[in-house]
Amino acid sequence: MAEDLVLDKAIRDWVLIPLSVVMVLIGVLRYFVSKLMRSSSQSPDPKIIKEGQVIIRARNLRAGANFIPSKSFLARRLYFSNEENGLLYVPKGQAQNPQAQMLSDPNMAMDMMKKNLSMIIPQALLCITLTFAWVNFFFSRFVAAEIPFPLTQRFRSILQNGIDLSTVDVSYVSSRSWYFLNLFVLRGLFSLILGEENAYDANEWIWLLILPSLGAEKDGLDIVQHDWALPKFEQRAEAALRRLFA
Repeated sequence: MAEDLVLDKAIRDWVLIPLSVVMVLIGVLRYFVSKLMRSSSQSPDPKIIKEGQVIIRARNLRAGANFIPSKSFLARRLYFSNEENGLLYVPKGQAQNPQAQMLSDPNMAMDMMKKNLSMIIPQALLCITLTFAWVNFFFSRFVAAEIPFPLTQRFRSILQNGIDLSTVDVSYVSSRSWYFLNLFVLRGLFSLILGEENAYDANEWIWLLILPSLGAEKDGLDIVQHDWALPKFEQRAEAALRRLFA
């Protein structure tokens, strides 16, 4: 039977709050270190950004094609791929590869390398090595907090790292697990403090490199065979229920 614990207020004052404050300060420090290593003079070409957004929209249309009526899908496909003013249509001789264009610019490639180093170095040095050693030395084996709702036993290894007591309820969080939770879930708080452009997204340009060209996405959209799923939804649900209760 899991035991209910009464947490000392001193643990809140000398373990929980210091850990949270230090993790926030480390996140702010990482932001400014990344900002110092980043070149402020380089920015992606707006045309490349626009093409990348168009490709993502066309890819979403292909993925959800069967969830809209045929007439709506054909209208959207025409909007993207018609040969007069379609967003994906590129006249012959004017096609450019944005990936090659980005990689051929040495300044942009160097800036991308700086961004990756500015994320890896502070992450490895500050967050993984020094702070974990500090937490492990000063705050090891403390029960720091309690989650106000019940959890299953699968969460024990996540929330009670460093505590080898199976009689403690799963809803209690150890100090070491509190450190890891802060390490991975504070991004939203940093967005509020530092703004949406916070420096953790060091791969903000790399996603452009994995996108296909406009022509390739147009070809993929043209060959989509539309099959509206909604009229057959009831039959599929009935068949699934029959298999489930058979």
